[in-house]
Amino acid sequence: MDGDLLIRAAEETLNRASSVGGADLTLLLTDDEQMRELNSRYRQVDDTTDVLAFPSGDLERDSGRIYLGDVLISLPRASAQALVGRHELEAELQLLVVHGVLHLLGYDHGGDEDRAAMWKVQDEVLSAIGCPIRAPS
Repeated sequence: MDGDLLIRAAEETLNRASSVGGADLTLLLTDDEQMRELNSRYRQVDDTTDVLAFPSGDLERDSGRIYLGDVLISLPRASAQALVGRHELEAELQLLVVHGVLHLLGYDHGGDEDRAAMWKVQDEVLSAIGCPIRAPS
C-alpha cells in the first residue's frame, strides 16, 4: 500500500474543497474492533463502519496551523469493499480518505441536496487523482 496515494488524496481534497491553508489532519488505518467501539461511543451505532471523521478545528499552539481532525479507516472493511467493487484496495482507501476529509470540512450526505453536493466534490477529487471509483448514482 502506498501511503503517498492517501496523502495526495487528502491534499487534493483540501485544495478543491477548502479555503483553509496550512491545515493538518490525522489519517489512521485501523481494524473493525476499534471502529465498532468508536462508532458505538460517538454515534451510538453498535456496528463497524468503513470510515469515521472526527472534526476538530483547533489551532495548534506550536505551529499556529488549524488541526482539522482525525479520519479513521477500517482496513478490513476497505479490503472487503474493494473485493466487492472489483477494484484495487488503494482505490478504495483513496475514496475513503476523500470521503472522510470532506466530512472534516463539514460536508454531509444526510439529505438529497447535501449528498449531491458531497458526491460532486468527491467525484472531482477522485478524478483529479486518477482514482477509478465514482459516487453511486
